[in-house]
Amino acid sequence: MKKLVAGILTASLALSLAACGNKDKAGSDKELVVGASNTPHAIILEKAKPILKKEGIDLKIEKYQDYVLPNKDLDSGDLDANYFQHIPYLEEQMKDNNYDFAIAGKIHIEPIGVYSQKYKSLDKLPDGATILISNSVTDQGRTLQLLQANKLITLKKGVDPTKAVIKDIDENPKHLKIDGGTAPEMLVQMYKNGEGDAVVINSNFAIDAGLVPTKDAIAIESSDSPYVNVVAVKKKNKDNKAVKKLVDALHSKEIQDFITKEWKGSVVPVSK
Repeated sequence: MKKLVAGILTASLALSLAACGNKDKAGSDKELVVGASNTPHAIILEKAKPILKKEGIDLKIEKYQDYVLPNKDLDSGDLDANYFQHIPYLEEQMKDNNYDFAIAGKIHIEPIGVYSQKYKSLDKLPDGATILISNSVTDQGRTLQLLQANKLITLKKGVDPTKAVIKDIDENPKHLKIDGGTAPEMLVQMYKNGEGDAVVINSNFAIDAGLVPTKDAIAIESSDSPYVNVVAVKKKNKDNKAVKKLVDALHSKEIQDFITKEWKGSVVPVSK
C-alpha cells in the first residue's frame, strides 16, 4: 500500500513539474518578462513600469547585448515579449528560424547614423575611403539606402532596398571601400579605435556609448524610416491582456513625451 501511495505521489509530482515546465508565461495577466537592448529600449521600459504597476502588472526587464538571443529566448518561452528590433530584422529572423512571432506594437524609430573621427561630412570623404558597416543583411540594406540618399552610391535597378547587400551597388563614383564584416555591436569600438574613414552605427549602440546621433553623426537617416522598433511576441500571445497594456503604456503621451525629451530626435516615438 505504501508503495502504491508513493507511486501516486511521484507520478503527481512529475505531472506537476511537467505542467510548470510547459507553462506559457505570457498566459499570465499579472507579470510580463520582456527582453530588451540596454539603450534605449530598457530605459523606456523602466519608465513604463509605474504605469503598468497601476494596472496590476509586474514588468520584469531582461537586458541583452546582442541581436540573436532575445528572439531565441522568446521562442523558447523564457520571455513573454521582446523589444529591441526593427521590422525588417524581425521578418528576416522569422523567415530564417521559422519563428512564429507577431508584432504587438510599433514603438519608435532609431535613425541610423554615419560617424567619423576624420571627416565632418560625407562629401569630405576622399576617393577610396573605407566605410565600416554592419554584417547584418537588414542593416546593410538600411545603410546602403542612407548612402544612396546622400548620393555616394546607387543600387542596381530592381533590387529591394531593404534586402540590398554590398554586391547590389551599381554606381560607386568615389570608389568607396564598403566593409560589411563587423558585428553591429562592435562598430562603436571600431569608431572609437579610429578604424576606417567612417563607421555606420545603429543608434541604440551609439547612445549606449555616449554618442548623440543628431549631434555626433556626420549623416543620419530621416525620421520617416520604415525601420520601426517593435514589441514582438509569439503569435498566439498577440492578444494577451498584459501585452496589450504594455503597448498601450508605451504609446501613452507620458512615454512618448519622455522619448522625445530624453533623446531629442535620436529616438523618435511612433504612436500606432
